[in-house]
Amino acid sequence: MNEEQLKRYARHIVLPGIGSEGQEKLLAAKALVIGAGGLGSPVALYLAAAGVGRIGIADADTVSVSNLQRQVIHTTADEGRPKVESAREKMKAINPGVSVDTYCTMIDDKSALEIISGYDFIIDATDNFKTKFLINDVCVALGKPFSYGGVLRFGGQTLTHLPSTPCLRCLYVDEPPEGTVPRNEDAGVLGSVVGILGTIQATEAIKYFTGAGSLLTGRLLSFDALAMEFRTLSIFANPSCRACAHK
Repeated sequence: MNEEQLKRYARHIVLPGIGSEGQEKLLAAKALVIGAGGLGSPVALYLAAAGVGRIGIADADTVSVSNLQRQVIHTTADEGRPKVESAREKMKAINPGVSVDTYCTMIDDKSALEIISGYDFIIDATDNFKTKFLINDVCVALGKPFSYGGVLRFGGQTLTHLPSTPCLRCLYVDEPPEGTVPRNEDAGVLGSVVGILGTIQATEAIKYFTGAGSLLTGRLLSFDALAMEFRTLSIFANPSCRACAHK
């Protein structure tokens, strides 16, 4: 690291379990954030601030005023801009030393394989089940670790998958039928709840790259912001899981 980097990351370097070796690992790391909205905002900001060397951010949407209650990486002046461009601008403003790749595209079977394959750790910051299960299945097939996160109203949940640990389909075999789970635009979501969960996901990515602490593998972390209660539920590999049982 050069002198500017030693100064920028000084608070990481003095941390037991991270230190200069861990910071070097972050600088060499490649993380992909799928979704530049409520969850993706804190994830992208904290990964850039932490010095993750290469960060990809994928989202096909544009910024609207209704996003700003929770999507803190964007501003009123960004209305109408592609979210990935707005996010990249803020990430580079925080840390010009990181490389930010943008993918202004829908994540489907073809694009997911192409994009995910180039990164070391994937953060699912999406807001629909179809894409979440697609990310799960592609990551499992490619042997890529990832963080799943989901929020609704006043609560959220997250887990981390590494190869050989339970995946999202071990917990939820299939995506719920259309209309059985309300969408955030219909049910609402507290903006700060999304920030809490996204920050946890960013922390999992940093821990993965540095080797600090224990990851949320084999565990589902959920929280209720109204009661301010957190709990973890042990999850186990499903021998019949069509995504990971053959791994």
